[in-house]
Amino acid sequence: MKHDRSARVCIIGAGPSGITAAKNCLQAGLTNLVVYERQSEIGGNWLFSPRLSHSSVYETTHIISSKRLSEYDDFPMPESYPDYPSHQQLLAYFQAYARHFGVIPYVRFNTGVSKAEKNAGETWTVTLDDGTVEQFDYLMIANGHHWDPRYPEYPGTFTGEFLHGRQYKSAAPFRDKRVLVIGGGNSACDIAVETARVSAFTAISMRRGYYIAPKFAFGQPADVMAARFNWLPHWLYQHVLRLSLRLNVGDYADYGLERPKHNILQAHLTMNSELLYYLRHGKVHPRRDIDRFEGQTVVFKDGLSEAYDVVVAATGFKISFPFLDPALINYGDGEPLPLYRLMMHPDHPSLFIIGLVQPLGCIWPLSDLQAKIAANAIIGTYTPPANMREIIARDNAHRSAQFIRAKRHNVEVEYFPYRKLLLREIPANAPEWVRH
Repeated sequence: MKHDRSARVCIIGAGPSGITAAKNCLQAGLTNLVVYERQSEIGGNWLFSPRLSHSSVYETTHIISSKRLSEYDDFPMPESYPDYPSHQQLLAYFQAYARHFGVIPYVRFNTGVSKAEKNAGETWTVTLDDGTVEQFDYLMIANGHHWDPRYPEYPGTFTGEFLHGRQYKSAAPFRDKRVLVIGGGNSACDIAVETARVSAFTAISMRRGYYIAPKFAFGQPADVMAARFNWLPHWLYQHVLRLSLRLNVGDYADYGLERPKHNILQAHLTMNSELLYYLRHGKVHPRRDIDRFEGQTVVFKDGLSEAYDVVVAATGFKISFPFLDPALINYGDGEPLPLYRLMMHPDHPSLFIIGLVQPLGCIWPLSDLQAKIAANAIIGTYTPPANMREIIARDNAHRSAQFIRAKRHNVEVEYFPYRKLLLREIPANAPEWVRH
């Protein structure tokens, strides 16, 4: 396997993880590089499109982590940006980042990858959508994990309009309709609040209790405030976060919501400053889990039955690599991934997956660190440990014990502990661009 700067590297995707993968390759001297991007611009999901078939942010999206904990370490967001930038501002930021580090000339836009096949000798044959075939020494996958919708399954059939959250673009089509949103994550809460402004009636159905936190705590961005205490022992850190949240929002039962039965860091935290306000004002109506559909009637597990025009299932996404042979990584939906640090497979040393994490925080700075490790591995200045399989098994067992059982949690990590793990992988004698 080639370990020098002449290696030919393929990156799939020019979203936030793909562009930082390219940046780190270029900084390592890996200029024999191609980035394939299916869309006409960089940005991934942050490139807004009104097309329902395109998985993108919706019209009014703002980031849920604050700018100081979302920016790349070597490229701060502009001081003029608010604490929680809009999707337009973030797209401009990604474009500026790609221009600054010279990534754009290496991107082939409007070019999708239909197949990536591993050859003998750890090289790769990549087939493009137009039938073109290319050869590479290394493959870096940065196609994201927020595009292949996961649908809930309930007895019966809903005969009204049924959408997945990825198809939600704006509130306008929901005017004067009765809307039910399924889910308790960030997208579900956003969609419930937005549709409530124009709908005849909006309800949100959650299958369990969620910790829903406002974006600001004591006048500061909530994640910035929480970061000040991340040095505490884990049990005490959780206690501080839970107490702070209780002081800020009170008892979830007062909002008509089920109280969470898990601890605050055992599931992905939902960040939304408006849902609780809308619940207490009667603009959004809390509902329990769904029992079944009967035409346009939804029967909930507490026995309540109501008719709806539209159901929006904001129920997450599956991890998908449609261009890979499924046997190559060998995992099922919601199963633990056999990847070291969620980015390297012990059987495929020429394959790197960048950005396949769901942190309690922002993905992008972590993708940057993953890409540094990958670039060092390609040029031969980093070697993964010989006991990768043992560490993978231990990490997956820890993840299963730490987080409640949910399909999304197979790639869930706590931001700061995971960041420290990645930093430990960076060689002590690494050049300045790596240690920055």
